[in-house]
Amino acid sequence: VQLVESGGGLVQPGGSLRLSCVASGFTFSSSYMSWVRQAPGKGLEWLATAYPAGSTYYTDSVKGRFTISRDNAKNTVYLQMDSLKPEDTAVYYCAKGTVRGQGTQVTVSS
Repeated sequence: VQLVESGGGLVQPGGSLRLSCVASGFTFSSSYMSWVRQAPGKGLEWLATAYPAGSTYYTDSVKGRFTISRDNAKNTVYLQMDSLKPEDTAVYYCAKGTVRGQGTQVTVSS
């Protein structure tokens, strides 16, 4: 299993970013995929999951602001993040079960 995230960066409050995660080494189209994050000094926080059939689920703190999607033809899962807040600052990881990628840093600051 290999997961490679990209798309992080520095953004102002209220801004948007789209994270991407390219997966390999397993059957992506039949796997549920998640995004999690870890803020400085805090534990891992689950954010969203996209199931193969299309269902999506979100934690309350990002519902309505973040959108998870997947492109099975590209073995890629995305996280569109809108209305970003300083408290969204964290390292973001995509995950297949307990396996995570290397992460991508998102910093929300003016």
